[in-house]
Amino acid sequence: MTETQESRLPRTAYTAFPFRLSEGGPETVTRMDHIRHQVEQVLFTSPGERVFRPEFGFGARRHVFEPNAAPLWELARHRLFGSLAEALAGEVDPKTLKVEVGPGPGQPEVLLVQITYTIAALQKEERHSFQL
Repeated sequence: MTETQESRLPRTAYTAFPFRLSEGGPETVTRMDHIRHQVEQVLFTSPGERVFRPEFGFGARRHVFEPNAAPLWELARHRLFGSLAEALAGEVDPKTLKVEVGPGPGQPEVLLVQITYTIAALQKEERHSFQL
């Protein structure tokens, strides 16, 4: 990220995820890392896992032992898109959010999740890949 892009963001420290303590108190991260942590929280939190937000999360763990087939990919893509759109509201441009789910290249036993979005305040595209 260039200095010009960084200067457009407020200098706010966000609590690191997962939460951890250092000698100076809770560890903090930048806004870019905070947004990535939000993506990871949605991906790896199962619906019903959070008491006060039972609808939150995608539940990647439950997809690990499901058949790796096109109907599952489409269902997973729609579910993940909805969860991410809600969790990242205000941080990313909702029109730029893209979610792809399918088999890993040359690895049919691997479920590959690719997430792309544009940070609204910077107009900077971010891309993340996760293999399950």
